[in-house]
Amino acid sequence: MRLRKVQGKLKVEHSILDGLRAVLERLLDDNPAMIRSVIPGVIRPVRDAKGEVKIRVTVPTTNGWKAIALSAGARQELFISTNLSKQELEQAIRQACRVED
Repeated sequence: MRLRKVQGKLKVEHSILDGLRAVLERLLDDNPAMIRSVIPGVIRPVRDAKGEVKIRVTVPTTNGWKAIALSAGARQELFISTNLSKQELEQAIRQACRVED
């Protein structure tokens, strides 16, 4: 069974890093027409992931971008299905990370 949230655009079938889910939900809420879906991937431990959630857009994929989220001593791959350019997506991510609940 697939679990989805935020108008069916955030796949939550696997674990998501602490603090990352709220950022992804804000990203989808703020850009409903621009982002088709966000699929969190593999979580791996890393030493340099401390402090607040950081998301770095890395490489293009067939239908969007791959990004890496860093938080709580781990990194998680994110697959973002969108037509936004890298710069536009980075700006949307910065805005979602900046907003406080």
